[in-house]
Amino acid sequence: VIFMDIYWSVCVLLVGLCFGSFLNVCIYRIPKNISLSNPPSTCPKCKTLIKWYDNIPALGWLALWGKCRACKASISVRYPIIELVFGLICLGLWIGHGVFMDQPFIAITYCLAAFGLLLGTFVDIEEMWLPDRVTIGGMIIFPIASVLIPELHDSVSWLSSLKSSLLGLAVGFGGFWTIGFLGTLVFRKDAMGFGDVKLMGGLGALFGWQAVLFILFISSLFGSIIGVGLICMNKKEMSSQIPYGPYLALAAFAWMFGGSSLWSADIQWMGL
Repeated sequence: VIFMDIYWSVCVLLVGLCFGSFLNVCIYRIPKNISLSNPPSTCPKCKTLIKWYDNIPALGWLALWGKCRACKASISVRYPIIELVFGLICLGLWIGHGVFMDQPFIAITYCLAAFGLLLGTFVDIEEMWLPDRVTIGGMIIFPIASVLIPELHDSVSWLSSLKSSLLGLAVGFGGFWTIGFLGTLVFRKDAMGFGDVKLMGGLGALFGWQAVLFILFISSLFGSIIGVGLICMNKKEMSSQIPYGPYLALAAFAWMFGGSSLWSADIQWMGL
């Protein structure tokens, strides 16, 4: 049993690294509205086609010392970092949910969510918007996943799981839309992007309505700490626009990596 756990964990890590490489493609091409499959990967500077062995996740970058094989132009270290981060996230989700909790399908679904969250995070940081294929895609895919995998909502019935998913979608989408609407009235400017509202709808559909409260609290905490830190370092001004999607993503990762258990324990402790 231990051997099989190790075997599948290694497989998940390798697959995660490969999808991390594809994640880099998505982050670069989606904002530019470029096809994800055509043209093949090329050097941004000299346009030389990148060989398959130079595209091996992380190792390809290390073998080239971070430079294009043809023109020697520097290749950003961000590429291998994203590949490694996504691979390790997949490994962590697999070990936590697939191995210890014996919920492999939940682990796989969470890995899919992690892909979308990282994609949305980097696009939001660079472009200040969230791709519809992440936000609207989540609101469509996760209710379907809840039907196929009722364990996502601690249920044995697909109908009960679907109800929990749709309730979470409604609370996430409706709640954040209301917060944004009230914020706009108070501050007389957009207080929250509609992409954040759609993203919260997708997360509510995946995790349930209880997670919406957790993600709202944790993302606000992260946003306050990081935002104040950036202002203190003169990186941002009080009036600067700060993307909120990355904080929602951080809170969602916190939920996937144990926040749900802590939240349930707190709710029970408070007798709610």
